[in-house]
Amino acid sequence: CPRKCGADRSNGQKGICETADKIFVASSSVHAGEEPPISANRGSGAIFFSNCTLNCVFCQNYPISQLSNGKKVSLEDLVDMMLNLQNRGVHNINFVTPTHYSPQIVKSTYIARKKGLRVPILYNCSGYEDIETLKLLEGTVDIYLPDIKYSDDETAFKYSGVKNYVEVNRAALKEMKKQVGDLTVDDEGTAQKGVIVRHLVLPGNIENTKKALEFIAKELSENTFVSLMAQYHTAHKSNNFKELSRSLTKEEYEEAVSYLELLNLENGWVQSLQ
Repeated sequence: CPRKCGADRSNGQKGICETADKIFVASSSVHAGEEPPISANRGSGAIFFSNCTLNCVFCQNYPISQLSNGKKVSLEDLVDMMLNLQNRGVHNINFVTPTHYSPQIVKSTYIARKKGLRVPILYNCSGYEDIETLKLLEGTVDIYLPDIKYSDDETAFKYSGVKNYVEVNRAALKEMKKQVGDLTVDDEGTAQKGVIVRHLVLPGNIENTKKALEFIAKELSENTFVSLMAQYHTAHKSNNFKELSRSLTKEEYEEAVSYLELLNLENGWVQSLQ
């Protein structure tokens, strides 16, 4: 990943992500809670990997991403998970927090394809991705679902412990867009290929949101599908930060939605906040 921590993972040395060469999976299930073209009417085949390359203080999946909850699985197990999910009728295989397992994902997907996997592969990530790794994923990944968490490095370091998130993230989003383009769907509205960019609006950080949306509109394109998320709640270590120790207000989210509309980002989804 972009941290370049230098861990010799093939010899069992763990990186900053607390992962060596073994695969750890927290769950494999049919997931109905993704964006409409992802879950559609039969659900997304979500495989949640353990650990993460970031250390977000507000992570809502922290038992998986930070506390390493999950069980060790083999490459063959991962292949079987994909095929079993397809047999259950899912629209796609949704790799959640996949970055530190990229080599295993490429190999297992190749094997699964040879065994009859037909549904699209979705890479559901933090947006903190290495360009060279993304290039190796080209042809394997059909749909990218990255975050754009931050628009300034000071905030990224404060909340996620990385110093170069913005530069890395923006280059990664451009590479994803180059590979698969804007979102395309089939006749039933189910995602087949393309990019959906997610942004979680953080309380007390509306300028962070505005600058992130500006990047999308001006440097990716106004046609980009954006999922503007309102489901922030305090979790993990967020109470250590005054601005994050409360819920997102309706006014904050409505300001974010208004700015989205001002930038003519018309493709995508907003949420209701009571």
